[in-house]
Amino acid sequence: MFTIPWIILDTQLKNWLLEDLGRGDRTTQGLLAQSTPKNAIWVSKQKGVIAGLPVAARVFTLVEETVTFSPLVAEGEIVTPGQTIATLTGPLDALLMGERVALNLAMRLSGIATLTREYVEKIQDLPAQLVDTRKTTPGLRLLEKYAIQVGGGRNHRLGLDDAIMIKDNHIAGSGGIEQAITQIRQKMPYPLTIEVETSDLEQVKQAIAAKADIIMLDNMSIPEMVTAVELIKSQNPGLKIEASGNITLDNIRAVAQTGVNYISSSAPITRSSWLDLSMRIS
Repeated sequence: MFTIPWIILDTQLKNWLLEDLGRGDRTTQGLLAQSTPKNAIWVSKQKGVIAGLPVAARVFTLVEETVTFSPLVAEGEIVTPGQTIATLTGPLDALLMGERVALNLAMRLSGIATLTREYVEKIQDLPAQLVDTRKTTPGLRLLEKYAIQVGGGRNHRLGLDDAIMIKDNHIAGSGGIEQAITQIRQKMPYPLTIEVETSDLEQVKQAIAAKADIIMLDNMSIPEMVTAVELIKSQNPGLKIEASGNITLDNIRAVAQTGVNYISSSAPITRSSWLDLSMRIS
């Protein structure tokens, strides 16, 4: 399932290792026989969805290429407290030097995947799909968006260059939705799409008239969304509709039942807690 090329991630992984290692692991170097081969296990201390084990394995390989990291569960699998999720073999110093960075990443990504799964399960029998946003931790965007996929969600645009998204400040700066779309169509490369953020029915009408490809219903009430969806589908049945703003586990199902195609939320990333994992030397 992991599809990010290592050439993209390795520099970041090495920098994170260097940040933690500083001038070396003084505790391990001062106390233990560094090259002694040891076995270790990773254990989950909570129930949750696992994500990031391939990344953890890569961290240990960058520390010492002879370390063997063997996952016992698949990405996206639900684990229980006390369950062993991976085994490791390698020089003791390498295991201890890679431990913190590897665990930090896996715990962070597993927490995101776990909360994503909760959101997805709320709407799994409905056509709407959960998508993420650009509200990500600087430096971790690729990995956090990967964790969204592991949890069952889909990725929105990765960066500003992925699609045209005309938001409230763009509309204000351009003089209106029609002016913004007209201007951007003259400059946008093929085959990017145009999405417009709307906050009321009047803006929805303007976006339909200007032939936007996707209309976002931003921070609308459920009744407003129902009316907006009916209006859009009556005017252009093929136009994609996204709902966004204050999406919670309590209201996501009601939002999905309005008939929107996508529900975007930053919550699975910004509100998730790390899944508690630990490493134990045998």
